[in-house]
Amino acid sequence: MKNKIIFLALLLLSFNLMFAQNSLLSDFPKGYTPKEVGNRLAHRFVVGKHMLHGGKWISYPETFNWNGSLKYAAITKDRELLKLLKDKFEPLFTTEKGLLPPKNHVDLNMFGSLPLELYRITKDKRYLDLGISYADTQWQLPETAKSEEKEWADKGYTWQTRMWIDDMYMITIVQTHAYKVTGDMKYLDRAAKEMVLYLEELQRTNGLFYHAPDVPFYWGRGNGWMAAGMTELLRCLPKNHKDRSRIMQGYQTMMASLKKYQMPNGLWNQLIDEPDCWTETSGSAMFTFAFITGVKQGWLDAKEYAPVARKAWMALVSYINENGDVTEICVGTNKKNDKQYYYDRPRKVGDYHGQAPYLWCTVALLEK
Repeated sequence: MKNKIIFLALLLLSFNLMFAQNSLLSDFPKGYTPKEVGNRLAHRFVVGKHMLHGGKWISYPETFNWNGSLKYAAITKDRELLKLLKDKFEPLFTTEKGLLPPKNHVDLNMFGSLPLELYRITKDKRYLDLGISYADTQWQLPETAKSEEKEWADKGYTWQTRMWIDDMYMITIVQTHAYKVTGDMKYLDRAAKEMVLYLEELQRTNGLFYHAPDVPFYWGRGNGWMAAGMTELLRCLPKNHKDRSRIMQGYQTMMASLKKYQMPNGLWNQLIDEPDCWTETSGSAMFTFAFITGVKQGWLDAKEYAPVARKAWMALVSYINENGDVTEICVGTNKKNDKQYYYDRPRKVGDYHGQAPYLWCTVALLEK
């Protein structure tokens, strides 16, 4: 009888602890709930101007902001918002067709993830036909390919490989979206093979990633792309996939390291391992997305990591101004083997590099 009472007491304690950990990612004070934040940022995007790549084509930050808004509209069943987002895309079939990115660069092919997400929600085949072409051409070697691009293709990688950590979201997002709407494993196999390559080449023993092999700095948003890319891929990869354990190892090693580098304010710095560097929101939001998803998927111990995710989310919301614009966002950043270059990067307000991952966080928090 005594043993039974002890067992029931331990069971109740375990249940209470689990409930408390889960509530850390569901119970938020007014102004901090994912619905409030998501609604503000998604509607902010609807009325925003295009953010063009080189002044010519829909850019990757706009694509990701659009995707985040769509996923928020879908999970909240906000039909009015969804219609506004669809209406915003419609000119890209007609009067704004010239803004569609060419299919010749890793930062441009990822645009395909947007029409593929629209197809997943609406089942309108126009979106599928447009989006899948971006996923497929990422692995179709063009006749004008350079020798280095041919070498990558011959090894089974995308010819767009360049060994920048940014690529591990750009490539992963379009390939996983193609898998979601077709069920064809070739898209997951492609992304997983590429991810393992980047893990082997760029992840350091501390769990973080150099921006590129010749740039030995732990840039915040670059590492954010890596964290978010692994998260998106792991959500799709079957448990018996040959590359899953390697990618999970890379993900969990990174999350453990990021936990150590979280600043007292709850966020992370522009250079993650430099305490005197400035707080940067876009990379911080990407890390937060990865933490939230990891806890909810059971990849991370909730007792250890749910408080990290909550602290980060609460801090992130405080960086949204009265207009619904995120502050302290690092501008677009090429690689450079110069530490001071990263310290000196300009900071912007409302830049889509930051708005987008905030929306990913709202969706991750709302998911069951």
